[in-house]
Amino acid sequence: MIRTLLFSTLYPSSVRPNHGIFVETRLRHLLASGEVETRVVAPVPWFPFKHKRFGEYAKHAAVPRHEVRNGIGIEHPRYLLLPKVGMNSAPHALARTGLAAAKKLIAGGFDFDLIDAHYFYPDGVAATMIGKALGKPVVITARGTDINLIPQFDKPRRMILQAAEDCAAMITVCAALKDAIVGLGGTARKITALRNGVDLELFQPEDKARARDAFGMNDKFAIASVGHLIERKGHHLVVEALADIPDAELYIAGGGEEETRLRALAGQLGLTQRVHFLGAMPQARLRTLYSAVDCLVLASSREGWANVLLEAMACGTPVVATNVWGTPEVVASPDAGVLMDERSAGGIVRAVARLRDAMPTRQAARAYAERFGWQPTTEGQLALFRRLSGVS
Repeated sequence: MIRTLLFSTLYPSSVRPNHGIFVETRLRHLLASGEVETRVVAPVPWFPFKHKRFGEYAKHAAVPRHEVRNGIGIEHPRYLLLPKVGMNSAPHALARTGLAAAKKLIAGGFDFDLIDAHYFYPDGVAATMIGKALGKPVVITARGTDINLIPQFDKPRRMILQAAEDCAAMITVCAALKDAIVGLGGTARKITALRNGVDLELFQPEDKARARDAFGMNDKFAIASVGHLIERKGHHLVVEALADIPDAELYIAGGGEEETRLRALAGQLGLTQRVHFLGAMPQARLRTLYSAVDCLVLASSREGWANVLLEAMACGTPVVATNVWGTPEVVASPDAGVLMDERSAGGIVRAVARLRDAMPTRQAARAYAERFGWQPTTEGQLALFRRLSGVS
């Protein structure tokens, strides 16, 4: 049995059940192999007040110190994340907190073979500090912004490269991120590309008519835009594009800081009645939305491996997406959908038109998604973890 410590600030909790759910999903499939035992240390920024008027900070305060999700024990120790200077200080703060939590687990009888860290900065950098202190090998998974944005800053880039040297191995969720790490100066032989899979049992087509009824949809062409309501997800571009797709309605699933601006934009464009804000949704509800709409549009400026694309396809719905990072590896067939020729409202309009001119069947989209089950990723992880732990 291989024992691992999963270390990441990107992990769900009872307070934030969708936060980093892709990390939990990969872990659950790994544990289903029966070859791995894991504990999770998922640090949370310290904040003293739980009142909802403090927004996201209050959610940090409300996260329990310990909980069990899906049979997995999770520790949520606190670390100090200072405003403005937090980017540079976070790795050291995380390392102090994580090391104390790891030592406590070892003292309690759970000694582990390796540290499985998710998100390169600050989490992966902190994990290598913990690994050095404990004499444990570290595997860092790079997921997107940690490599395609953060290395633009000098000190984080230096720390990322030091962690790439200190860790035992790296995993990237797409080949494009592997190339990017090598471009920064990382060692190619230490990197394995293991893309995210899709839960084909959870995400599968529902009856379309019933799914549309669940959202009160009419017979217009229905477009979904799913993800946090932040600028880089590009929901504003989809709203703008809707003005030039007069027979369509838009359903936005997600919560975040951009909601007020997006509602104002819809009003300015005279689209208030055609843009529907659904809020953040649990995955089972997203399955119904994916099944209801005619296409998903993802207008992100950056994505490592966008899980929503395969989730939609698994529900029989094709996609329109920006041609960035790992996305061309996901949308690699007409059965999957269409890549935009540029990231703009006009690019979305043209891509949606191309999709509608040659609309794949729901069966074809589902069959394409079925190529992306979790088993190959699980097998790749097991091979790597066996090698590093010495467990045959």
